[in-house]
Amino acid sequence: MTDGMINVYKEAGYTSFDVVAKLRGILHQKKIGHTGTLDPAATGVLPVCLGSATKLVEELTDKIKEYEAVLLLGTVTDSYDTTGTVLKTEEVAVKEEEVKNVIQSFLGEIWQVPPMYSAIKIDGKRLYELAREGKEIERPARKVTIHEIEILETDLPRIRMRIRCGKGTYIRSLCYDIGEKLGCGGCMESLVRTASGPFLIGDALTLDEIKALKDSGHLTEKILPVEWFYRDLPSVKIAEEYGKLLDNGNPLPLSDDLRKVCDGTKVRICRPDGSFKGIYRYESQKNLYVVDKLFS
Repeated sequence: MTDGMINVYKEAGYTSFDVVAKLRGILHQKKIGHTGTLDPAATGVLPVCLGSATKLVEELTDKIKEYEAVLLLGTVTDSYDTTGTVLKTEEVAVKEEEVKNVIQSFLGEIWQVPPMYSAIKIDGKRLYELAREGKEIERPARKVTIHEIEILETDLPRIRMRIRCGKGTYIRSLCYDIGEKLGCGGCMESLVRTASGPFLIGDALTLDEIKALKDSGHLTEKILPVEWFYRDLPSVKIAEEYGKLLDNGNPLPLSDDLRKVCDGTKVRICRPDGSFKGIYRYESQKNLYVVDKLFS
């Protein structure tokens, strides 16, 4: 089984689940998970975890993401993007300065209502399933964080933007909300995810490229090991006498290498032979290092 992370370029027309399903066929393994859904029409970075690296899915999903989006003013749809049914159109009579001021007002923590066409579950049913049945229900607003918004190009009624945002942000909802605040309505015309945490679009591979690398025997060169994700944490190689404790996932006592540090401090733990085993954190109350995550 292959373990590690691969930076996939999701092409238009594929769901995130489609990407995982195709990778299972290419790699001939089942244990694969993606780290943040992209709509079928959207393209860009989709980090995928393989084997034991699937333990990283939640951490990777929490990372800041960056997008380039085109907002189309004057058009409102049921899906908040141009793939949906048009509900109304309005004349766009706003000024560029007004657009700039409104867009900047969405910086920071904001409350956002997810679109009906989304994978969020309410009462056990996904919203997009209800939407396809012609139903619309009240969705609770969620707090999300917009770290940066930069207007890259304005050619009204279109505005191309770069957005850096936190977990759970719907760019479609952001486009809809900007249009509402401007009074003319709006929807998302296109979306490219250019970064997800440390994964950048320039390094992403299409499914065809991944298959070609697999067939030629060079795919392992593109798979990042789990330890790479924790490269900024200090690395500690434990002494031979503690090897059995580590293999069994037991707490590790203080030693010459594992010294007393701030409560909650995490370190990369390596076996006596130098191979990576997992992440431990210091617990001051126990005066021990305890398991945070172990990897095969």
